[in-house]
Amino acid sequence: MLIRHLSFFVTLAEEKHFARAAELCHVTQPTLSAAIRKLEDDLRVTLIARGNRYIGLTSEGERVLEWGRQILFDYESLQGDIAGTKKGLLGTLRLGVVPAAMPSVSFLSERFAAAHPEATIEIKSMTSRAIQHGLDAFEIDGGLTYLENEPLEHVQRLPLYHERYVFVCRSDHPLAGRRRLTWAEAAVQPLCLLSEDMQNRRILNGIAASAGLRITPSVVSNSFLAVCSHIRNGLWSSIVPHTFFYILGDRTDLVSIELIDPQHRQALGLVTSDRSPQSPMTRALVKSLQGANFDDDFERQMTVALPSTSSIMR
Repeated sequence: MLIRHLSFFVTLAEEKHFARAAELCHVTQPTLSAAIRKLEDDLRVTLIARGNRYIGLTSEGERVLEWGRQILFDYESLQGDIAGTKKGLLGTLRLGVVPAAMPSVSFLSERFAAAHPEATIEIKSMTSRAIQHGLDAFEIDGGLTYLENEPLEHVQRLPLYHERYVFVCRSDHPLAGRRRLTWAEAAVQPLCLLSEDMQNRRILNGIAASAGLRITPSVVSNSFLAVCSHIRNGLWSSIVPHTFFYILGDRTDLVSIELIDPQHRQALGLVTSDRSPQSPMTRALVKSLQGANFDDDFERQMTVALPSTSSIMR
C-alpha cells in the first residue's frame, strides 16, 4: 500500500494537477486524494499545500518526493531483478543522449540488444544538464555525454570515444578544396551552429577562446537536423564533430575539412548514477559496454561508407 500511495504522490507532484494525476494513475480523483491523505497520516506531516486547486508541496513534501522517487526506483529494480533471474532482462532501458553523441548511440544499442534481446531501448535527446537531472530523479538509467568538459556530479563514467571537430560546407563552397583550415579562417565564415544551451557549442566557444577568437554564428539551433539543413542550403557552413558524417552517409555534395590551430579532442562516454546498488538495467548496460571502443566502430563504419573522405576523417 505504501508503494501505491507513494506512486500517487509522486505522480501528483510531477503533474501538478489532481485530475491529470488521477487519470495517469487510473483512479478517480477522490481515490487519489484519499491515498495521499493516508500517506500524510502515516508520515504525520502535511505534504501538499491545498486550496481550490493544486498549489505546491510543503517543505516536508519536497523531502518525501525525493525519497519517494528513490523508493519507487528501488522497488521497480527489485521487480526487474526477480524477473530477470527467471527469464532474462525485460523492461525498458531509458537513455539520455546529448545531440552530439547521437551518431554513436546505435553502437550502444547493438551491444545491449545482443545481450538482452527481450528488453526495449528508449532514447531521448537531452542536454548534459538534463541528463544530470534525469539521473538524480531516477528518470533515466544512463546517459551518453561529455566526460571532461563540465563533468556531471555523483556519476560513474565509462569512456567510449573521442570526437574531433571539422569544418563542413557544400562542395561548391570557396573553401571546399582545402584539406585543412585554421579556426581563425573558419570563425569568419557564415556559420550555423548549435545554440549555447548545448555543451557542444560551449566546447566550440572554449576552443575558439583558447586561440583568441570569438565565434558569432548567424544561425543557431538546438538540433543538428537544422544545422544540416543550413549546410545543404549552401549559404552557411558549420563546425561539427567528425562523427557527423556517419549520420549523413556518403554525401558527395558536402565536404569535411580538418580544423587546426588548435587541434582538439573531446572525450564522450556513458554516465550512470554512483548510487549502490545499481538497478538491474543500469548494471546490464554497463556490463554490455565493457571493453567497447566506439572510436574503432566509427573508423570501421566511416571507412566503408566514405572511402573518398576517410583520410580526412582519420
